Amino acid sequence: MQVKYFEIMGRKKIAGRLKQFGKKLWSYKNYILTLVLIIVAILVAATLYHNYLNDLAEKEKQLAEKEKPEPEMFLGFPVDSFNIESGLIRSGQNLSDLLVRKGVSMSTVDFLVKQYKWVFDVRRIKTLNKYHYLTKKDSLSSLAYFIYEISPKQYVVYQFAGKPNVYCVNKPVEIVTKTATGEIKSSLSQCLEEQGLDYALTSKFESIYQWTIDFFGLQKGDKFRIIYDEEMVDGKTVGIGDIYAAEFVHNKTTYFAFLFEEGTNESYFDERGQSLKKAFLKAPLSFSRISSRFSNSRLHPVLKIRRPHHGVDYAAPSGTPVFSIGSGNIIEKAYQAGGGGNYLKIKHNSMYTTVYMHLKGFASGIRKGVQVKQGQLIGYVGATGLASGPHLDFRVFKNGIPIDPLKMESPRVDPVSKEKMPEYTALKDSLMNELKKISF
Repeated sequence: MQVKYFEIMGRKKIAGRLKQFGKKLWSYKNYILTLVLIIVAILVAATLYHNYLNDLAEKEKQLAEKEKPEPEMFLGFPVDSFNIESGLIRSGQNLSDLLVRKGVSMSTVDFLVKQYKWVFDVRRIKTLNKYHYLTKKDSLSSLAYFIYEISPKQYVVYQFAGKPNVYCVNKPVEIVTKTATGEIKSSLSQCLEEQGLDYALTSKFESIYQWTIDFFGLQKGDKFRIIYDEEMVDGKTVGIGDIYAAEFVHNKTTYFAFLFEEGTNESYFDERGQSLKKAFLKAPLSFSRISSRFSNSRLHPVLKIRRPHHGVDYAAPSGTPVFSIGSGNIIEKAYQAGGGGNYLKIKHNSMYTTVYMHLKGFASGIRKGVQVKQGQLIGYVGATGLASGPHLDFRVFKNGIPIDPLKMESPRVDPVSKEKMPEYTALKDSLMNELKKISF
């Protein structure tokens, strides 16, 4: 009993003391709360200050990077890291000549040529193309890289720093949409050249209208306007991209052309959705003049007598490529000593046959019975047979009767399909409006 009494008294005493401590603690609650708030404030302030210091350091780092000048680069290499020596390929010069002079062994050259032929075939090296030596800035000036510019858009790198390697690099090409316009005074090419436009634009422009316009018969006052893409590298024009729209006024007739994807192929169509591409090309060769036209009574330049000339003579330098104006089958390939010299006869269908005479020679694979495609190379301008000079005597027969090639009407290929016509009309209207903004 006595032990139990002491236990009860002890518990009461402890409970009393805890109660007294609680009362004291409650009386100091405001002080404790203030202390906690101060501690929290100190921690928040410390965190904010730490973040501020980090942000300040990051801004100083970024500012330093902006102020640091970008290293000058040359074809992807820092200029200050190498000595750079450039030149042009001379006639007869090859890769061995260029590398051996810089201390590269013939065995290494041979290895690179054979091992990396799939990257670049050294037989493609052309006279007057640029090359560059990048040598180390050391006492030996050893060759680190050799660069050959394949084209304005691409170059090949021969690496000698570390493990020998060969790789090609494509330069970044900027596509810029431009417009051009002009009035013909003598020829399309001269008109474009006078404006400083790329010669390739002439070829692309003529290819669009080759089924529609006879570019040998352009007249003074004919005019055009074009919307096209120009390919640029380092601010210089390196090529011509797509021609999106064109308008050509020839002999007071306006011909439109709009690029449109019909099916899986892109082609050109007029304002009504008719294809500009026809069954036959307008002429079998490019960039020449007509020296003699279709006639029933022409004074022969060699025989000096009058007789029919049922063809068109295109005067052109010997060796000028000649193309088939349409797809067909070669039914004759022969030589006529007292007349047409080397000649070809192509049957295109049940109605039309064409003949190409006075050829210097025939293209590879051209023989009787062979099928040829429109625009395929078939031979070269010459002066074989009875000819006073190099030219192509071109003839067309319709149902076996000779007709004037310059007056031949060629059937069109398929127009824009009905399903695609709404899409084509929207595109055509948009491009037409852009063409009208270009002043002749």
